[in-house]
Amino acid sequence: MSKASRIPVTSEDPLVVLSGVNKHFGSLHVLRDIDLTVARNEVVVLIGPSGSGKSTLCRTINRLEPIDSGTITIDGRPLPAEGRGLARLRSEVGMVFQSFNLFAHKTVLENLTLAQLKVRKRSKAEAEKKARELLARVGLADQAPKYPAQLSGGQQQRVAIARSLAMDPKVMLFDEPTSALDPEMINEVLEVMRSLAVEGMTMVVVTHEMGFARSAANRVVFMADGRIMESRTPEEFFDNPETDRAKDFLSKILKH
Repeated sequence: MSKASRIPVTSEDPLVVLSGVNKHFGSLHVLRDIDLTVARNEVVVLIGPSGSGKSTLCRTINRLEPIDSGTITIDGRPLPAEGRGLARLRSEVGMVFQSFNLFAHKTVLENLTLAQLKVRKRSKAEAEKKARELLARVGLADQAPKYPAQLSGGQQQRVAIARSLAMDPKVMLFDEPTSALDPEMINEVLEVMRSLAVEGMTMVVVTHEMGFARSAANRVVFMADGRIMESRTPEEFFDNPETDRAKDFLSKILKH
C-alpha cells in the first residue's frame, strides 16, 4: 500500500491530546507521565512488550479506564467524567476489542442498528441503510440476517468494526483486534483497517502485527514500563530504533 494515496496529516490539527497522564492499578504505576498527540486523519500504532501499558493507554481515550492525573481532550474538549457527556463522547470514539462484544441474541443487522436508533436517534430505515452500506464495505453484505455465532471470528470482528463505524466516530481505537483470531482470519480484518487508514480515519491501534504497523501507520509509538520510549515514522522506527529497549523488542519479534 502506498502512503502517497493517503489523506495528508498535519500536526497543527490535533484530535486526541493526552498530557501528563498517570494511571495506577493499586501500587502498580501502569502509565507514567504520558504525553501523546494524535492528529486528525493520523494512524498511530502502539507497540511494545506485554505489560507496557499499551492497552491501558488505548482504553483511557474513551475513559474505559479513568486516569489518576493529567488531562485528555478529544477535538478540543476534555473527557467528561461520567453521565450524558461521557455517553456522547463514547459515541464519537469507536472501540474495537480483542473479543468481538457483539450481542449474541441479535442479528448482525440488529447489532449495527441498535446504537444508531438509541444514541444517534436515526429512523429505522436510515439506520438499516447505513448498516447495510457498512456491511458491504467490510465484505459482509450477505450476512445481515445471521447471528454472531453463525460467523467466523474474522467475520465477527469485521461486524464489530462496522458497528463502530455506524456511529460516525471521530476516532477509532483498536485494542489488539486480531489477537483472538486464527491466523487465516487476521488478514481479512487488517485489510478493512488498512482501507480505513487510506480513507483518513483517525486511528489508535494496539497490535502485535508489525506488517500492519509498517504499511498503515503514520507513526509508531513504542512503549515499555508505562512510558513512551519512541514516537517515530514506521521507517525510522523499524530501520533504526533509538533505544536499547526498542532494539531488544524488535530483535525478538522480527526473528519469528
